[in-house]
Amino acid sequence: MNITINGENKVFSSTLTVSELLSEMGIDSRKIAVERNLHLIKRAEFDSATLNDGDEIEIINFVGGG
Repeated sequence: MNITINGENKVFSSTLTVSELLSEMGIDSRKIAVERNLHLIKRAEFDSATLNDGDEIEIINFVGGG
């Protein structure tokens, strides 16, 4: 399965959910937002949202400051 993550093409051997992708990448899901094909995925849907071949994923980190 080929998906694009933040502009970089990645190949995975099997279908993944958003939660599985984040876990595989070592990303804490509490500190980010995920967009799939220009649509924001709700955090409550991370476990059920399945990624498909050709999906474009943007992972956005929240940054605090002032």
